[in-house]
Amino acid sequence: MSVDELRLTDVETVRDFRTLAARARAADDDGAVRLVGTGGVLAAYVRALGPTVLGEAVPTVLGLRTMALQDDADVDVTVPLGAILDRLARMPEDGLVLPLPTVSATAAWAGVLPPRSGWIHEGTVAGEVLVEAARAGIAEVAGVLPERAGAPLVSSARIAVWGRELEGVPGRIPAGAAFGGLSLGFLGTGAEATAYSNGRWSRLSTVRGHVLVRAAAVL
Repeated sequence: MSVDELRLTDVETVRDFRTLAARARAADDDGAVRLVGTGGVLAAYVRALGPTVLGEAVPTVLGLRTMALQDDADVDVTVPLGAILDRLARMPEDGLVLPLPTVSATAAWAGVLPPRSGWIHEGTVAGEVLVEAARAGIAEVAGVLPERAGAPLVSSARIAVWGRELEGVPGRIPAGAAFGGLSLGFLGTGAEATAYSNGRWSRLSTVRGHVLVRAAAVL
């Protein structure tokens, strides 16, 4: 297949891809998506949370959705979310061919992707627990910030809330993972998430997608 387009398997996959990109852009308006196509599988990585200034001790939280392709692909590009959403919007209602944007994006997080193997199973957690933790964290951040908070205060609140470990969740996973899962639509009531760890990385996997977290560097 041509490296300038991706042929998805069905309209539901296209719809899911569009939803992921839209949610990721809502979390990061100037964000990007890294698309890695290997064989008949496309992996789409986006960022839901991360440092906004150099040295900010906020974990990097990525979302990952894997999608089947009709043909084998050998693609690895990082493109703006706005550009991919534009092309998804232009596809016919029953269209399956996604033209890749010609413009690339520079995103620091996209240069270091999580490992594909070596993950250690840590346990499971109910989706409701993660949803509650994410909503509580959002409320806490909003509650401690004045109406016109400066950057240092915003940074301190983000570090304090999203960097701390989730109580009752195996694998020493930070609360930012719950935020990422909620904002990207990977969490739902009545569904479990499975926790994994791999060095500085941790992961929450559900039937809707994967949340991957790289712990903030200790300076």
